[in-house]
Amino acid sequence: MHYASSRPIYHVAAIREIESRHPGGEPPPMERAGAAAARAVLARGSGTRLAPLIVCGPGNNGGDGFVLARILRSRGIDPAVVFAGDEARLPAEAREALAGYRCGGGEIGGEIPERPFSLAVDALFGIGLQRPIEGVHAALIDRLNGLGCPVLALDVPSGLCADTGRVLGKAVKAACTATFIALKPGLLTLDGPDHCGEVSVHDLDIAPESLLPAEGRVVTPELFKTGLQPRLRNSHKGMMGGVGILGGAPGMAGAALLAGRAALKLGAGRVYVGLLDNAALAVDTDQPELMLRGPGEVLESGFATVLAAGPGLGRSAGALVLLKQAIATDLPLVLDADALNLLAAHPVLAGHLHKRTAPTLITPHPLEAARLLGIDMAEVRADRIAAALALAKRLNALTVLKGCGSVIASPAGRWYINTSGNPGMASAGMGDVLAGIAAALLAQGWQAEAALLCAVHLHGAAADALVERGIGPNGLTAGETIDSARRLFNAWIHRQQEP
Repeated sequence: MHYASSRPIYHVAAIREIESRHPGGEPPPMERAGAAAARAVLARGSGTRLAPLIVCGPGNNGGDGFVLARILRSRGIDPAVVFAGDEARLPAEAREALAGYRCGGGEIGGEIPERPFSLAVDALFGIGLQRPIEGVHAALIDRLNGLGCPVLALDVPSGLCADTGRVLGKAVKAACTATFIALKPGLLTLDGPDHCGEVSVHDLDIAPESLLPAEGRVVTPELFKTGLQPRLRNSHKGMMGGVGILGGAPGMAGAALLAGRAALKLGAGRVYVGLLDNAALAVDTDQPELMLRGPGEVLESGFATVLAAGPGLGRSAGALVLLKQAIATDLPLVLDADALNLLAAHPVLAGHLHKRTAPTLITPHPLEAARLLGIDMAEVRADRIAAALALAKRLNALTVLKGCGSVIASPAGRWYINTSGNPGMASAGMGDVLAGIAAALLAQGWQAEAALLCAVHLHGAAADALVERGIGPNGLTAGETIDSARRLFNAWIHRQQEP
């Protein structure tokens, strides 16, 4: 049984390099892009007699729109075409595309007509946009967004940075995006998913990975399928490892318990929850299999083969001591929440973390990442991939920068974007569950990078499965994702065994 392939992702500069390395051939790339756009338009089908609208910009993205308009006319569809640019300054290929459209009887206008359309095509700006959109182009985007019909964006919604997913002043909110050659990061992370809608990739008969190795990849089970193996019948709990959770300061015991429950239900043989608040409870009555201990006992017992520090840890002097002790061990280590805040506040400790030889996984959200890097959170949001890579290298730790389109980065420079998950995950405790899942996989012998990729993708997919069943997104809780993740994880393992 095959899983969905992990698609390559390239920054704009890499796409340009691929274009320069491609031998060309006929038809030329703009013609192929316009034809791909026409297939996307025709595939949607309007179901009405209304004509589509195509808004073309001053560059090659506009040229793609002119080719699309010419092809639609040849199919008996007469679109309204608006050109927002200076004809004399069009690039040569785009100018030829405009001429070809006119030769077929096509006309262009300067403003969007006041009438309804079946579909609007955004061919204003392509992947090269770096400056904020202003003036007439900003007004056009507002008009496009207010038309009340679906919008198809060509390559990337105009106003969205293709490299980062940042909105540059104004951005088109598309129902679907037909992107060319390969995926770009901005389609998948930060504001991208809210502006791109459904993304389809049209390679234009170019095999990008034959010309340039992928810079990044989309996370799918294909990347970690070797870990999805059934247990031997001759198994015992000692073979599945022991997870030690360090956290649960006064008032925050729930965070440590969530991490512990996630670790237990994702397959760890034994889970020890070291609560700083010793008076919190003697047993987790909802999950009595968890062994509640003092944090020192968890560290010193020798039963834990993996540590997860941070869920409800707090920032007390005692918490700092525990973190120092955890970093000093030779055990695989997952760091989340206040463990990361303590690292940011104690740079010497971060230096010790960098020297570890055992695997370290960190799971910051943007504010925690900003503290660790010593920068403003806006800088983290400005380039999430760069921030994740910088953290991975600085701390010698596999890193997931959480958020819409979570970015996973390795100290060696590999990076991935995860597309599972939904807004219901904007809820307390989700990070604790993620830390527990990652720790459970490490305890069962997973390679560290695969463990983090699986944990992030599985957690998001578990939340998606709940929403499909009508649970959330509003009101979705972290605890609900644990059982969902367990079901999905076992389904993946079963699927891996199918012929």
